[in-house]
Amino acid sequence: MKNIVIYFITGGLFTTLIVILEEKGFRLLSGLAALMPVFTLVSYIFIGNSKGGVAVGQHSRFVLTGTLVSWVPYMLAVAYLAPRIGPNKAIFIGMCIFFVLATAFLVLDSRYHFFE
Repeated sequence: MKNIVIYFITGGLFTTLIVILEEKGFRLLSGLAALMPVFTLVSYIFIGNSKGGVAVGQHSRFVLTGTLVSWVPYMLAVAYLAPRIGPNKAIFIGMCIFFVLATAFLVLDSRYHFFE
């Protein structure tokens, strides 16, 4: 349970830092922080400590493929739709696209075990 609290606090600190940097006008720093794969960085450190390098390698291939399948279409939808229908609607539609594609990816991976 202690580890879960540490994981939660670590992720929250990075997210808070990004928002504070943006609000204070440090766009370059907030942009770098937002582009940095913070959650995978933190996750891989903890996964590596508990399960080793093979698990981190398998998980990184899984995340890379999942990103291409679900996150890239999400970002393309937001980029295309935001100027046309507004950011909130674009983000909502993009998240719907993300969840449909991510769910399909997870179901297929669960069935066929691509990354084990």
